[in-house]
Amino acid sequence: MATPASSPCPNDLAQALQTLINGWGEVQHQKHVERALNVLTRLTHEDVDRLDWKILAAAMEDLEGGFQMFYPHRHVRKVSIFGSARTPAEKPIYKMAVDFAQRMSQLGFMVITGAGDGIMAAGNEGAGREHSFGLNIRLPFEQGANAYIAGDEKLMSFKYFFTRKLFFLRESDAIALFPGGFGTLDEAFESLTLLQTGKYGPAPIVLINEPGSDYWNSLDQHIREHLLREGLVSPNDPKIYKITDDLDVACGIISQFYRVYHSSRYVEGTLVMRLTSELSDGAVAALNEEFSDILVGGEIVKSAALPLEKPDETHPLPRLLLEFNQRDTARLIQMIEQINQLGALAPGSEHPEWK
Repeated sequence: MATPASSPCPNDLAQALQTLINGWGEVQHQKHVERALNVLTRLTHEDVDRLDWKILAAAMEDLEGGFQMFYPHRHVRKVSIFGSARTPAEKPIYKMAVDFAQRMSQLGFMVITGAGDGIMAAGNEGAGREHSFGLNIRLPFEQGANAYIAGDEKLMSFKYFFTRKLFFLRESDAIALFPGGFGTLDEAFESLTLLQTGKYGPAPIVLINEPGSDYWNSLDQHIREHLLREGLVSPNDPKIYKITDDLDVACGIISQFYRVYHSSRYVEGTLVMRLTSELSDGAVAALNEEFSDILVGGEIVKSAALPLEKPDETHPLPRLLLEFNQRDTARLIQMIEQINQLGALAPGSEHPEWK
């Protein structure tokens, strides 16, 4: 049967895409654009159902919307707040979430919530529209946008949970978890898993209890009595999160994490840790003495930006280079906490939320 003219066959589509690529001049990020288009080209030759294409198209639309929404705010640090959509506004834990979000916004952080009711509404209420994002999910129940973020340009409704979760973690510099149900526990363990495996962070994760409640402590007890005792997690893994019922402590954990530590990335297998101020030689020697166990070789050394790093806003920042074993995330976080104690806050760096 002949292919209708309105529906080009896969070979025609692939040729059209290749012609489009070949006709470009130099464009920004061309290598990655070509890579994405080549995936689409290959898929036109493979056995892909209509539903598969619908999933791919909807996921790409989710990604497009998220990229566009967050891009203007890419240099401001953000904290994702998770918790139950069913928490009534009169409950003390709701009021704690409002207070926490307000404090974080006063520290200069923006707040990301799931845009629903309960703890999510508390987060948007406390931070205010100017400092809030809402990542809604289209569900048949429970999940309309709350009044504190509804209609805002920083509100987006996602088709898929997986694309929504990507932006919660990709855009956040810290995670704050309040008590919640299956969804909150899912978000808690996904955050912990991605931090443990190096796919997120390093960043602080804080589990916040209502005073007098053992909600998160009982989960911690289960982790220690079953996962840890039976060797299902490493001995240091429970240290990648902190539990508190004190908002001063919770806010301090997050803001202090970026006191001297700025960010990190890998360059050809070497972990490049950017700092807001240079450490003394003695401080680096102390780090080598205490954290040699997380290195696969060599030592922690000071450096300027590496030649392979593409120049950006972080280019002038001093670096630490280390051959991290990519396994002991809890120890790496401990090292960052020590860096924040050893280093001096650089002049003009009073706002750790600016990245």
